[in-house]
Amino acid sequence: MAQDSRLLAALGACRTKLSAFIRGRSERHDEAEDILQEISWKLLQVEQPVENVSAWLFRAARNEITDRSRKKRELSLFNAAGDEDFPEDEIAETLFGVAQTPEDEYLKTLLWEELDDALAELPAAQREVFEKTELLGFSYQDLAAESGDSVQALLSRKHKAVLFLRTRLRSLYDELTA
Repeated sequence: MAQDSRLLAALGACRTKLSAFIRGRSERHDEAEDILQEISWKLLQVEQPVENVSAWLFRAARNEITDRSRKKRELSLFNAAGDEDFPEDEIAETLFGVAQTPEDEYLKTLLWEELDDALAELPAAQREVFEKTELLGFSYQDLAAESGDSVQALLSRKHKAVLFLRTRLRSLYDELTA
């Protein structure tokens, strides 16, 4: 309990600077507020003593911003082929955001199951390059070094995977929005 009040006091002391730090690195104001709330909650969940709360908060904010940015990039399958009608932000929020209701949680689970099923239908080489570059954060150069394939070959495989996944998942999106 004393730890919680110390953490809250430290959070209050640096909240203005932390909020400005997050807003300066976020695209939208509501996203900055979400990040601030998320790291505040995480701070209260920490089980080990935090020596420098301010440093912990700024590091957590930077990590959360990076994670959210990476998760948005991961959804390039929805914008790579130029489908302007596909709601990339909405799908990204559903897949990677924190579910607010049981319905959101169900939708998130459903989307992940469909994505997993669709990935399983891909040829192994296409699935591997997609999963490693989109879901695991590999660069094409790292993957090329690991696999021995050229970057161009990897790009081609991923492009084919993206086209297939967009087509495969489009029907699910259409069903959910009908």
